[in-house]
Amino acid sequence: MENLRPYTSILAKLKDAGLRPTRQRLSLAKLLFEGGDRHVSAEDLHAEAATQRISVSLATIYNTLHQFTSAGLLREVVVEPGRSYFDTNTKPHHHFFVEGAGRLMDIPADEVSLSQLPEPPAGMKVARVDVIVRLANDN
Repeated sequence: MENLRPYTSILAKLKDAGLRPTRQRLSLAKLLFEGGDRHVSAEDLHAEAATQRISVSLATIYNTLHQFTSAGLLREVVVEPGRSYFDTNTKPHHHFFVEGAGRLMDIPADEVSLSQLPEPPAGMKVARVDVIVRLANDN
């Protein structure tokens, strides 16, 4: 970490989220956050890291993605059991999921309206509502 200048905004982002800026966290955060909003799986990020010659295990990628999610830097979007994407856009919004292609696309929050939600169980409150609209090719 001799030259932190390229990491200045990433370093601040991690510190503001209460995360210790380890070399691996900095490298993965740079991949995740420097290209604008995106959706990425752990496997996709692992492949990107390998391409950039960042030596990190898939287990570390998963741990880091979950730490970033817990810290509010990412949103996890579960598209089916055992298959998640991590979204760098943490503002309220929804998603199209292209089945077969495994691709997520954002839907602005104001383009989806819900007329009613069920009453949550006693002692609980609704944290957020995630809508995933599943798309299939029209063939």
